[in-house]
Amino acid sequence: MAGIDGGPRGRIVLFPLPFQGHLSPMLQLADVLHARGLAITIVHTTFNAPDPASHPEFTFVAVPDGMQDAVGAPKDGIGKILSMNAAMEASGCVRDALASILAAEPRPACLVIDTSLPAVQKAASQLGLPTIVLHTGSAAVVRLFRSYAMLHDKGYLPAQEHELNKPVKELPPIRVSDLFDPSKYPNQEMANKILDIATETTTNSSGIVINTFEALEIPELEALREELASSGVNVFAIGPLHKLSTIGDASSLLEQDRSCIEWLDTQAEGTVLYVSFGSVVPVHRDDFNEVAWGLANSGKPFLWVVRHGLIIGSQDTELPDGFEKAVESRGKVVRWAPQQEVLAHHAVGGFWTHNGWNSTLESICEGVPMLCRPLFGDQLANGRYVEDVWQIGTLLAGKLERGKIEQAIAGLMEREDGTTMRERAKELKMKVAMCLKNTGSTQLAADKLVDHMLSL
Repeated sequence: MAGIDGGPRGRIVLFPLPFQGHLSPMLQLADVLHARGLAITIVHTTFNAPDPASHPEFTFVAVPDGMQDAVGAPKDGIGKILSMNAAMEASGCVRDALASILAAEPRPACLVIDTSLPAVQKAASQLGLPTIVLHTGSAAVVRLFRSYAMLHDKGYLPAQEHELNKPVKELPPIRVSDLFDPSKYPNQEMANKILDIATETTTNSSGIVINTFEALEIPELEALREELASSGVNVFAIGPLHKLSTIGDASSLLEQDRSCIEWLDTQAEGTVLYVSFGSVVPVHRDDFNEVAWGLANSGKPFLWVVRHGLIIGSQDTELPDGFEKAVESRGKVVRWAPQQEVLAHHAVGGFWTHNGWNSTLESICEGVPMLCRPLFGDQLANGRYVEDVWQIGTLLAGKLERGKIEQAIAGLMEREDGTTMRERAKELKMKVAMCLKNTGSTQLAADKLVDHMLSL
């Protein structure tokens, strides 16, 4: 969809947060915008930089070195994000990069940023460049993160042990146990800051793009639009981005082991449990061992992603003694997998997930029910929605024990409850297909987003 003279309709700049769960959706959004006739410039850090060779249709601009030290020092994700923002603001590198882009023709209509990059938004504001934010989670989580003042005022937070099962009546179906509680974080000030950032960048923007679709989160999107209307922030539900875009897994920062696809080809339909806890959050060695023996003792075929750095305090991800002999050819362990392709494979009948939003949405898209083990942040709310609202999975709560894991796997893969969840998951998969049609809600929202961008 080109402009009147055959050239691009306009130019858009995008600045992704350089972590896997944030980078992929941003590049996918860029692809969606490019398909609608917009020229794309990606400004990025040298840390976890995207590969320009994988996206020859985009222009890439790297901000100068210096991010590596800022991001490498903090051990946790929140610390890395805050350090990165501080380094970018102090150096002025982002402002300089944006100023150079603005000096060239055609002038970009706006800048799309991750909600966790206030330093980039500040630089854009100083230069008179409007911003739109991309939230890589659900609409429900946007509402949740904007509700933390209320949660403290109403006494839900700080969370009390005896109230963990208490419903948050203002945000059904959320319970106190589903809340990210800053008071439990090692640095409470940093935890509160990351929540404030997401709220501030959204309020200071001209619009928010959410990687979701209308039929999945009807009440959440309605409530969010009502809340943001007074700030003049438009809400665009443009998801699932990986289905709308042609990029898919091409933006992966980790090398994918495709031997798992060949292994899946040898398995019977719907029999394999796929297990992956994402690209960031680690687990304790004891939990790792319980997962291993729970899988081994379940008797079910499984594909397990055991990435480098999965175990807290160790780069060693060696499997327990006797594990490989116990599972033989029934299990396949890889460092990283082409997840979208795995979930779409006919052999996969269930997904044991940490409930990162990308993973949750990818599972919904393929009609695969979930065994949910959320660990941190928005994963907790995602798991609750999977179990209580969409009813396409079950939460595995409490201490991980191999016997409990065996029972949970059996419930998902072979019992009546699992069959019911599988049927509901297939219904949601059909709704995904509907939203992606030419007149579907996601396609229409993408068109409206482009019109909005060009009007700024």
